[in-house]
This record gives sequence, C-alpha cells and structure tokens, in this order.
Amino acid sequence: MIGFCTDSNSQLPPELAQRYGVEVVPLTVVMDGVSYLEGVDLDADRFYRLFQKGASQLSTASPSPGRFADAYAALAARGATEILSIHVDAATSATLESARLAGRAAAVPVWVVDSGTASFGVACCVWEAAEAVAKGAELAQAATVAEAVGARTDNVFVLGALDLARQGGRLEGPGDDGPVGDPVAVFSFRQGRMVRVGQAASTEEATAVMTSYVRASGSGLRVGIGMADPAAAPLWQALEASLVEAPEVLDLVRYRIGPSVGAHTGPGTIGAFAYPAFCR
Repeated sequence: MIGFCTDSNSQLPPELAQRYGVEVVPLTVVMDGVSYLEGVDLDADRFYRLFQKGASQLSTASPSPGRFADAYAALAARGATEILSIHVDAATSATLESARLAGRAAAVPVWVVDSGTASFGVACCVWEAAEAVAKGAELAQAATVAEAVGARTDNVFVLGALDLARQGGRLEGPGDDGPVGDPVAVFSFRQGRMVRVGQAASTEEATAVMTSYVRASGSGLRVGIGMADPAAAPLWQALEASLVEAPEVLDLVRYRIGPSVGAHTGPGTIGAFAYPAFCR
C-alpha cells in the first residue's frame, strides 16, 4: 500500500487529506517571537485574528526531520509499505531536505518529490498522484505524475496585503499594483514573482477575470479555491458559483489560505489553482 505525506504549506484541505489518508507535516510560523505549528495550534482563523490585532513580525520555518520521521512511522503503522512524500519547492524552503533526511531512516521506502511549486500547487500534486494510485499506479508512476502536475498547475489570485508581498521580495514597485484608482489587481505567481495578469473595478469584474483565467487553463480541470479570512468570502463564493458549473471543471474543492502562505499575502486574499487532470 502506498501512503502519502505532504507539508502544511500545501494548504491541503481536510476533504482531500481524509479522502487519500495523507499525513500533513506542519511548518512552524513565528509571530512576534511566539512559535506555532501550522494547522496544529495555529489555524487560519486564529492566525488572521492575531494578524488583525497587530502582529508585525512574521516568519516561517521548515519542519525538522524528526517531524517527518513521525509522519512516516504513522503511515507505516497504518499499513503503508512505501510512501510518496510531496513537498514545497526546494528553492523556497528547506522542507524537502528534512523530508529526505527522514526518509533515509524510515522503516519503509520513501520517495520524496520536489513539486517545484508552493501553496495549493503542492496539494494539486498530491491530489493527482493519489488519484493515479487509486487507479492502479505504482510508486514511481505516481511520483512522475506529481512532478508533471507541478509543471502544469496555474494560479490566479487577488492579494489582501501588497506590502507583505513586497517585503517578501515577491512583488516589486508600485507599478505592479495596477493603474491609479484601480481597486482590484489580479495576479499570478510565476517563477518566484507575483505578476499582474488583470485588473477590475469591482468584485464582480474580479470574479470574471479570475474565472476566465482558470477556464483558459484547459479542460478536465481540478480546481482549488482558497480564502484567507471572512473578508474574502464574497469573492470566494462568487468565484465558486462561477466555476462549479463551468464545462472545463472536473472537480472543485475549497481550501483556506493558512499561516505559512498568509504571512506573505495577508487577510482579504483569495486564490485559485487549476490543472488538467491526468486521471479521469
């Protein structure tokens, strides 16, 4: 039996974690000197409440090899005879190296995959690899699927906090915000940078821009729609309503934009990831 593991930067929703029995290893999020484990003692709601109260110093740290060792042991205890461990891009985090170190000492073989992406893009890789295994794929085949999905996944989002994106070096200069007076700029994360791909004068227009962007990603799409906090709910709900019946969409799930991503994007953010499914 193949077991699955990922890290909390994937923003993997409980729906998918439960569907495929995925172990999620938490990153550490530090807020004003206090360390929290993402998804364990700091969920999205608590994170944004603390953020709104004035938390000013935010950082994240990768899990230790010991945490991965515990996750691999848990999967083996549940009957896994081999493990596919899929993680955030090694260029942005040391998480992958921790997974590799733990994998060398695990009781069962562990295949570690660099997704080449981040946030829900990692979850997309887990999602499709698990679908491949459910349809009979072996470990090496599922790993190949995960790597391919990472390269094929696209994303689009509206930022809640442009200043955080600039501080993290992912957004440069006021020109990236859109024209003066433009209340909603729409972005995509490409090769480590946030690139403006559209603009809107209202929530309705932003929904239309994001919907068009997702639908242009191909056919047979698996889609994840993410919301930071309740301030983003109107656009989140409008985008879901616009996409759920779209002929290009095969499957759609909701997820929350949690601390390890929200530390760079802020409250009010909404995003969507989409990729053409390999396994239908």
